[in-house]
Amino acid sequence: MTRRETASQTAGPFVHIGLLPEAAGLASPFGRATAGPRLWTDDTPGERIVIEGQVLDGEGAPLTDVLVEIWQTDLAFSAWGRSAAATDTGLFRFETIKPQMAFISVFILARGINLGLHTRLYFEDEVAANAADPVLNRIEPAVRRSTLIARLQGPGSYRFDIRLQGEGETVFFDL
Repeated sequence: MTRRETASQTAGPFVHIGLLPEAAGLASPFGRATAGPRLWTDDTPGERIVIEGQVLDGEGAPLTDVLVEIWQTDLAFSAWGRSAAATDTGLFRFETIKPQMAFISVFILARGINLGLHTRLYFEDEVAANAADPVLNRIEPAVRRSTLIARLQGPGSYRFDIRLQGEGETVFFDL
């Protein structure tokens, strides 16, 4: 009997279930919650902020089967968290502390992406820090830097959309 090779999948259609089972209504296999979208606790010092956005395909449509992970570190706060996109809107959301460093590292996993994508999030209202950031300022052409800027929506609220391809494609880093 000859056997044929099975069809390959990249991350598969269930990436959010494996990496954030609570988002799919399943119990964590670890007996505790996995890293979620809230990075602070009641005793965490610093300015609490909310970051929301969508991961958009080349046509501008939001992906609903995507997982976004962030990492950040400061003198008094180091954390990472995961947020699965909402299955109806594709919206991801993080509750975190605004970093003293100029940026937050962002990692994206989704069906069809063989290797996760790395990018950074900078804050629109941190003009001096952005101007001094050596990584942000090496991006050419300079107009592409704006794809890494989270827009202030209101006090403590930022919008950061990630475009995978096409016009306004987010800058990704090869790490």
